[in-house]
Amino acid sequence: MPNNQKRVAFHTLGCKLNFSETSTIARQFDELGFERVSPNSQADVFVINTCSVTEHAEKKCRQAIKKFIKHSPNAFVAVVGCYAQLRPEDLSNIEGVDLVMGASDRGNIPLYMGDASKNAKAKIYSCEIDVLNDFFPAYSSGDRTRSFLKVQDGCDYHCTYCTIPNARGKSRNIPISTIITQAQSIASQGIKEIILTGVNTGDFGRTTGESFIGLLKELEKVEGIERYRISSIEPNLITDEVIAFVAASNKFLPHFHIPLQSGSNNILRLMKRRYNRELFANKIEKIKQAIPNVFIGVDVIVGFPGETDNDFSDSYNLLNELKPSFLHIFPYSERPGTPASDFEGKVHPKAIKQRADKLQHLSYSLHSEFYAQNIGRKEEVLFEGANRKGTITGFTRNYVKVEIDFRKELAGKIASVQLLGTSNTGNLTAKIIKNE
Repeated sequence: MPNNQKRVAFHTLGCKLNFSETSTIARQFDELGFERVSPNSQADVFVINTCSVTEHAEKKCRQAIKKFIKHSPNAFVAVVGCYAQLRPEDLSNIEGVDLVMGASDRGNIPLYMGDASKNAKAKIYSCEIDVLNDFFPAYSSGDRTRSFLKVQDGCDYHCTYCTIPNARGKSRNIPISTIITQAQSIASQGIKEIILTGVNTGDFGRTTGESFIGLLKELEKVEGIERYRISSIEPNLITDEVIAFVAASNKFLPHFHIPLQSGSNNILRLMKRRYNRELFANKIEKIKQAIPNVFIGVDVIVGFPGETDNDFSDSYNLLNELKPSFLHIFPYSERPGTPASDFEGKVHPKAIKQRADKLQHLSYSLHSEFYAQNIGRKEEVLFEGANRKGTITGFTRNYVKVEIDFRKELAGKIASVQLLGTSNTGNLTAKIIKNE
């Protein structure tokens, strides 16, 4: 397709995995000579990477698609991602969408653009569930400070509320050697931090006979990368060996994101989660004992069918006792075709909101307490590049957001600081001790 410096814009919704894949698709357009522009600009091509984890996520996808079509009515619009995989016909019926691309072919958008007509119904490619076998290698670039590196895709768990196995297929991965090559490429761009992403990251190794801990050990050897964060990892996959490795590592940061979903064993059974509240509590306690000042973020779903007041109290009390650093709270969203959509005991929306609000207040308290515990400590901060109202911000190793007066030379750099107090934005203030 002739480009003559045609312009392409990208918009990503959903998880870090989507961001890594969008960035990889964008590099392919770069190689074809396209100019990458902001999605708020006029563009010849729009690529929209969608999410389908909740009804609200799907609504946001539809709104974004229609917004960009209205903004650039003559643009070629391609839609990819989980929503495209699960319900391609819904998206193809939106006037102005030209291409709906399933999971296995999303890296080949430019190849199919010539087959789609602006005046016809959108073409649909590779959205059948049985094609979800290939692995689309991906990592994000363009950010001076961090990169999302995809190490795993798919999930074999089939929790009763979740559509991700249908959207992403079975758990699979590429070899450690390939991931190391990608990490080296990221390092060559001057990027200091890598976030390991996947649908079920800790399940790495299922298709190559390798192990997650083996991946961590090899990644630590990559020169140029100074920091690694592990994105969401299932509690039953956090082994004692993984905890000990992170505790001893200079590169893998004291930061865990662990889904609980419910603190009630009754609800965990209905969800078909692969652990109980006792195992979850044991993992949190082991992590805290091994890694001082560790940041722990926890996912919680409220209002799952059958969740009684007592079940919710079990969740609340467990979290209040374990004191993670932050809660990601998700009101239950019924997903068509999942077993949970047929469960009895639907929770009234008003009760769901009340429970979500109560956990939100707990999260604020836990997060404030965690920040207060860090005041006075010496830490290392990787600073972002943006000037935000005269300040520059960054994150400590244990994910405390720090702000200081703007200093251009700190952008993309790691600096040693002493944490001083809380600013009016809720971030911690600091003073520089030594630049590295």
